[in-house]
Amino acid sequence: MWILIAGLVVFFAIHCIRIVAPDFRERQLAQNERRWKGIYSLVSLVGLGLIIWGWWVYRGEAPEIYEPPAWGRHVTMLLVLLAFILLAASNMPAGYIKTWVQHPMLTGVFLWALGHLLANGDQASLLLFGSFLVYSLVDRIAVAVRPAPPVAFVSARSDVLAIVIGVVIYATFVLYLHGLLFGVSPLS
Repeated sequence: MWILIAGLVVFFAIHCIRIVAPDFRERQLAQNERRWKGIYSLVSLVGLGLIIWGWWVYRGEAPEIYEPPAWGRHVTMLLVLLAFILLAASNMPAGYIKTWVQHPMLTGVFLWALGHLLANGDQASLLLFGSFLVYSLVDRIAVAVRPAPPVAFVSARSDVLAIVIGVVIYATFVLYLHGLLFGVSPLS
């Protein structure tokens, strides 16, 4: 459990700098943007590695905290599909999806985490997905407070690409990768 918690602390500590110390982040970017992005990426990867390792080790012995609803797995499938589409949209020029949602990556992470909390009731999953759910909510509130230019619509082509890419990645995860990487098939 402690490896998972350490990973969550490392991962979210670096991600929360923009929320709790925006001036520090801006100074780092102004001094040497490449160095800051390198440090940010390295710390994020270390945290992510610890999260995956910790979840993998702890999942088998983690106690059941709550019984997920019977319909939770079905809703999870829909929420995760939407999350993949939103994650794809977040990396495209603005289409209707990005313009309407405004922060598709945060919304996608929120849906992904919520879905997994509806399908899993063990303590490891609660720590992992609960942390991501809380972070996505806190960061979304912080983004709403921070002044930012509005997202300008570019092309509906971005929406089509986001949907296609999101569905293809989702299908790949559901059919192959989820079972291979996490030992659990969402279809079983």
